[in-house]
Amino acid sequence: MEKEIIKYQHIHGISFTENGIPSSFPSHWHNAAEFILIFKDGCKYKIDGNLYAPEKGDILLVWPRELHEVVHIPQQGLVFIQFSSYLLESNSDLAAASHFLNECHIIKSKENPELTEKIADLIYQIRDMQKNTQYFAETRCKLLVYEILLILGDFILKEYKQSLENENFSDRLWEYIRYACSYIAEHSAENITQAEVAEKTGLSQYYFSKLFNEYTKMSFPSYLAGIRVQNAINLLENESLSVTECAFEAGFQSTTTFNKLFHERTGCTPREYRKMHSQNKQE
Repeated sequence: MEKEIIKYQHIHGISFTENGIPSSFPSHWHNAAEFILIFKDGCKYKIDGNLYAPEKGDILLVWPRELHEVVHIPQQGLVFIQFSSYLLESNSDLAAASHFLNECHIIKSKENPELTEKIADLIYQIRDMQKNTQYFAETRCKLLVYEILLILGDFILKEYKQSLENENFSDRLWEYIRYACSYIAEHSAENITQAEVAEKTGLSQYYFSKLFNEYTKMSFPSYLAGIRVQNAINLLENESLSVTECAFEAGFQSTTTFNKLFHERTGCTPREYRKMHSQNKQE
């Protein structure tokens, strides 16, 4: 298993790749999301241990920190975009829906032709924007990524609600979770507690804990730790800060806890991550 640090050569936080794609690549992971547009039948990918054999026009979705392997790609069989996990994790709407998004790995063209065509068109627009030198090209690219995520989110949550026959999915309760995720993101560097967030949402601590687990499939401590690790990843890219300073600014109360959780979620230590990132910049 290899860890890969994505090189964003033209637009910070977003890349488009169409040339030099290897026909196979060993199991690896990265902090970026990767959305793949399939051009030819015969492609094979493994994502979290599951084998996918997409057909022409399908869209494959690899979410941040998912283990995946390129088993086989025909020549010029696909193109893909990669974008920083920060675009997902800094947005409370997307963070609240992350469990539902992360369960979706393929959108089939035959079943959802309008959706796959729309995503393909947006991917092409990102490709064109990578070559554009106009003002605010980065912002325009990120807006295109958010448009893809928005239509994906609408599609995935609609499918989920239909599968439950709308009995266990309430828009009112979803708003509680969305607000809670937003509050957690804004105050993650502080010593916040589940009781505090429950009070802010107007729910009892017991009911909030139950609801949060049902909708995010994560406990409050696990969700908060994930936000803090992502904040630390962004801080580690600033080499004027020590690793200890990054830990405390991200909200961790001890370096021991920080190192443990960082390694659990990224597969490397904070110092190893900083070293890989530094080497990537030099290359």
